[in-house]
Amino acid sequence: MPGQSGPAVVVGHVDSWQGPGVFSRLHRLRAGDAIDVPRSDGTVAHFVVDSVEQFGKDTFPTDRVYGPTAAPALRLVTCGGPFDPRTRSYVDNVVVFASPR
Repeated sequence: MPGQSGPAVVVGHVDSWQGPGVFSRLHRLRAGDAIDVPRSDGTVAHFVVDSVEQFGKDTFPTDRVYGPTAAPALRLVTCGGPFDPRTRSYVDNVVVFASPR
C-alpha cells in the first residue's frame, strides 16, 4: 500500500485511441512536485517527486522500479517517447520516482 515500506508501483496509460489516459500529463511532473495518493483506508499518502526519467523499453530499470527500498517509495510508470506506428506502441517508458514528504 502506498506509504508502507517498499515501493508502491502504479502503472497507467498515457493515451489510447479514445484519447488521453490517466497518466497523459505524467511527463510534466518535476522534482519537488507533491503527489498525494488516496488510500483504501481513507488516509492519504504524501510523496514528493525525486525525478522523472525516460527509458527505452529495452533498458527499463526493473530493479530501480520494483526492487526493495528501506523506506516507503512511489513509482509511477507510463509510456513515452516517440510512437511507433508499426508496432502501435511508444518506444519508451516514463518513470516518476518519489519519496515520502
